[in-house]
Amino acid sequence: MTEPKRSERTQGILFITASAFCFALMNLFIRLTGDVPTLQKCFFRNFFALLVAGGTLLKSRTPLKIGKGNLKYLLIRSVAGGLGMVCNFYAVDHIPISDASMLNKLSPFFAIIFSYFILNERASAFEWGAVAVAFTGALFVVKPHFDFTVIPALAGVLGGLGAGLAYTNVRKLGLRGENSMIIVAFFSGFTTLCLLPVLLLCYAPMTGRQWMFLVLTGVAAAGGQIFITKAYAKAAAKEISVFDFSIVIFAALLGFCFLGQRPDRLSVVGYVIIIGTAVVKWKHTVRQA
Repeated sequence: MTEPKRSERTQGILFITASAFCFALMNLFIRLTGDVPTLQKCFFRNFFALLVAGGTLLKSRTPLKIGKGNLKYLLIRSVAGGLGMVCNFYAVDHIPISDASMLNKLSPFFAIIFSYFILNERASAFEWGAVAVAFTGALFVVKPHFDFTVIPALAGVLGGLGAGLAYTNVRKLGLRGENSMIIVAFFSGFTTLCLLPVLLLCYAPMTGRQWMFLVLTGVAAAGGQIFITKAYAKAAAKEISVFDFSIVIFAALLGFCFLGQRPDRLSVVGYVIIIGTAVVKWKHTVRQA
């Protein structure tokens, strides 16, 4: 690996770890917001993130211009990311935040699948095997059973699918030279506009405490988006995605300290399988490089 390439990979690792911490904080603040409707939480999460991203663009005097041919990838990223976000928020509200974070972080494995079709990045038999093992681990977290209580966990899996498709398109945009802050601002603005009618029709009054946690949710989300967008623009998903799993450690610690949550044994088994698979896959990738 050449020195510039190694430097970019190191930057990608640092960015993705910082993103994981921000998103773990976001999940904590979502839960602390309380009984605010999920779509209302999603609106304000993106509205405040838009203010942060827009302010950053104005401060840096970055032209508000989308690269030629990039609009379709921005739209796919925004739709997939928006749907994934709604599913993740619903999961965070109904299951331990470490479980919700773990299921959302199936996204790197979904990214391997989508990268095959979108980026023509061909995965090896080893990588396809890693995807299969990771999804087996997800079953321990989801604990499938035939009643409605499984819906939040399934929503968490769908959140991971949406995030995987979104980040694959982020990678595509990075390869096409799109500005990372434009990607963040476009996503935040697009989802804010899509959710605005829901807010106007079904607004639920909020307390000062709920407003505070929603603002913090937006700030943490903006930080997470900015860092992960920079990460995937710096390096391929298969090179750095393993470090995204640090969110489970952050979420478990935050959930225990502030919410008194403890993951059950089956969930821990699922964590070990999924994270272990990610580590083995990452080491294999590094060895191949």
